[in-house]
Amino acid sequence: MIYELRRYTLHPGRRDTLIELFEREFIEAQEATGMRVAGSFRNPDAPDMFPWLRAFPDMSARRAALEAFYSGPVWLANRDAANATMIDSDDVLLLRSLAEPPAWERPPVGTAESPAALYVATIYHVEDGFAEFFAREAAPVLAEAGVPAIACFVTEHAENTFPRLPVRTGEKVFVWFARFDTPGDEREVDLPLLKPRLTAAPERIRLRPTARSAMR
Repeated sequence: MIYELRRYTLHPGRRDTLIELFEREFIEAQEATGMRVAGSFRNPDAPDMFPWLRAFPDMSARRAALEAFYSGPVWLANRDAANATMIDSDDVLLLRSLAEPPAWERPPVGTAESPAALYVATIYHVEDGFAEFFAREAAPVLAEAGVPAIACFVTEHAENTFPRLPVRTGEKVFVWFARFDTPGDEREVDLPLLKPRLTAAPERIRLRPTARSAMR
């Protein structure tokens, strides 16, 4: 599966406005084109950010789904309202899944109560062979510590065939997700064995699912 990890920078105080619009109008409309909205989140450490994750069967399906959605009636009717909340929407990692994230049954439109869970996404900038090393050496350590990698992704290097939506290029990343039942359960596992294999400092992003997120 092909994924986009999208992180929008919003005008101050506009995050809940965008999330309400997103959950009311955009989830089903996107999924009707063949993509899947895998997760939508609030970053508790960045109140003006909206991170979310969507998936496609392959790059060809991605192009067709994006063309259908962004030329379709739902986006055209609501794009001005959505764009008015945003400063930047181009922070996008194009990824290929190695282990799929879990998904629960999505609550209906109008659901207001957010799940108690906390996800943590860790982004590593890496060189060739890192994914195999992580699976062999780091994943067992995480599992033993009770913080298993529930989803893993690597950079998808295929050409972006929908250039209307830019993605980050010239980077090679490995991204893994952990899930905690509540924020109070969060813990970080030190993995010094990975440091010699990283090309930049890792980034750790805390993610609270929105009310209708499929990752809950």
